[in-house]
Amino acid sequence: MIEATAVMKTEFASRYLVQMCKHFAHKVDVQYTDTHGECRFNGGVATFEAKADGLQLVVKAPSEEIVAWAQSAIETHLVRFAFREKIDGLVWQR
Repeated sequence: MIEATAVMKTEFASRYLVQMCKHFAHKVDVQYTDTHGECRFNGGVATFEAKADGLQLVVKAPSEEIVAWAQSAIETHLVRFAFREKIDGLVWQR
C-alpha cells in the first residue's frame, strides 16, 4: 500500500472532518465521529483525525493513480469547504 499524509492547520478540524465525511458518505462507505473519520474507496482508505491544532489526513491505496485521485478529491473538497481559511492547497508527504 502507498501512503500519503497531509495536515491542515485549523481550529475547526472537527467541523471539517464531519463535513467531509457526510459529503463522501453519499458515494462511498464512511464511518466517523467528531474526531476520527474513515472513508473506503476503490480498494483504498482515507482517514481524517481532528487534533487541537489541525486536521490530519492519510490516504492509503494500492497504486499511485488511486492515491493521486484520492488526494485530489479530498483536497478539492476541503479547500472548498474551508473557503474562509483561504488555503491554497495541502502539502502531501509520502
